[in-house]
Amino acid sequence: MGRKNRNKEFKELEVIDAGAKGKSIAKAPDGKVIFIGNAVPGDVIDVQTTRKKKAYYEGTATKIHKFSDKRVEPPCIHFSVCGGCKWQFMGYEHQLFYKQKEVENNLRRLGKIELPEITPILGSKEIYFYRNKMEFSFSDSRWLTQEEIQSGEEIEQRNALGFHIPGMWDKILDIKECHLQQAPSNGIRNSIKEFAIKNNISFFNTREQKGMLRTLMIRTSSTGEIMVLLQFFEDDRKQRELLLDFVAEKFPEITSLQYVINSKGNDTIYDQEVICYKGEDHIFEEMEGLRFKINAKSFYQTNSAQAYELYKITRDFAGLTGNELVYDLYTGTGTIAQFVAAKAQKVVGVEAVPEAIEDARENARNNGIENTEFYAGDMKKVFTEDFIKQHGHPDVIITDPPRDGMHKDVVAQIIGILPKRIVYVSCNSATQARDLALLDEHYKVTRVQAVDMFPQTFHVENVVCLELRK
Repeated sequence: MGRKNRNKEFKELEVIDAGAKGKSIAKAPDGKVIFIGNAVPGDVIDVQTTRKKKAYYEGTATKIHKFSDKRVEPPCIHFSVCGGCKWQFMGYEHQLFYKQKEVENNLRRLGKIELPEITPILGSKEIYFYRNKMEFSFSDSRWLTQEEIQSGEEIEQRNALGFHIPGMWDKILDIKECHLQQAPSNGIRNSIKEFAIKNNISFFNTREQKGMLRTLMIRTSSTGEIMVLLQFFEDDRKQRELLLDFVAEKFPEITSLQYVINSKGNDTIYDQEVICYKGEDHIFEEMEGLRFKINAKSFYQTNSAQAYELYKITRDFAGLTGNELVYDLYTGTGTIAQFVAAKAQKVVGVEAVPEAIEDARENARNNGIENTEFYAGDMKKVFTEDFIKQHGHPDVIITDPPRDGMHKDVVAQIIGILPKRIVYVSCNSATQARDLALLDEHYKVTRVQAVDMFPQTFHVENVVCLELRK
């Protein structure tokens, strides 16, 4: 006998809040919280639960009895399926409210630390078309909409160029128009797809590991340069050059046209040879007169305009006078290090990815910055007492770790040397709060500033300044 269906249906519940990962929150009659992915605070809804845990449910809104005044009409035709811009149906001022609330809740409830008056979140001037990098995947068996499935019609053309359906590694949603990257991004993507279909260039099949076209990356910059990189699974020179020549002729504004031939099991390019077909093998980003060279494998903040605001806040929090030795931990390609270098005596950057450190050194040379040094290696192994003896005791530490936060050994080393000031930049205020709690005995949080880098999503950056307790 099969297991009894434990899912429940609740009628006419009011959505009362928005929580982590973009989920909205309602309360079930039994008092448990319900996390709902397709509702806005203020909605009154029927909910079908999809998962039951000891302390909460997960569910889906099946009917809306009353629409929230926080709702707006999503401009994207793919909104309900794509999953990329989960908050597109919520007004931007409300998105900012819930992002700020999440940061404050994490710092207070998880960190349990004393906080100063928190500055309001810095919103983005551009709430659409703000990304400088987009990656799309090809598929010969695209995701079908519910309407297409229910129609019963035979669909012969199944090629897609778009995004992975959330949680499904082999299903690609065909994207006609994306509102995240400026023109000519949509035109390039759609033209490549149309030309490939017309000329019988095969699209990739993930399960069977066959097909020519694998992924497409488009990078743009504030300087007006455009990079396009096509990743091919099969090595067919005639078809490859046919497509690349078409792209170059159709879009002469592309300044860097590159490709990769990748026949391995996954589509990451970091261990692959990138071949420049036309133009340069890089583009440039600019910020306050600094130029950052970006190649196909480079990391750079994907919202250029808001990255500038984030870096200005970081520099301001660092309170530099020109006499400080600054350590920039998790420096990436050294953008923050170079951005603050003019106001510091010296900046030492540390990063785990060797290629990123090579980019940092090259950018510093190109920018004529002589007071930065960059070192590659596992942070907890590089950032040691010997390293500090060799490079000097830092007056200020800037740290911008990945989502998991700082390793406990790195936190312990910071406590061991006690710099007078720490500026902690985070893309995950929950792990940031955990680290702040570890530092709380020695440091007081004096400033907090959230920055919205990704409008229409639940992601938020947060910058905290910590001063050594007296």
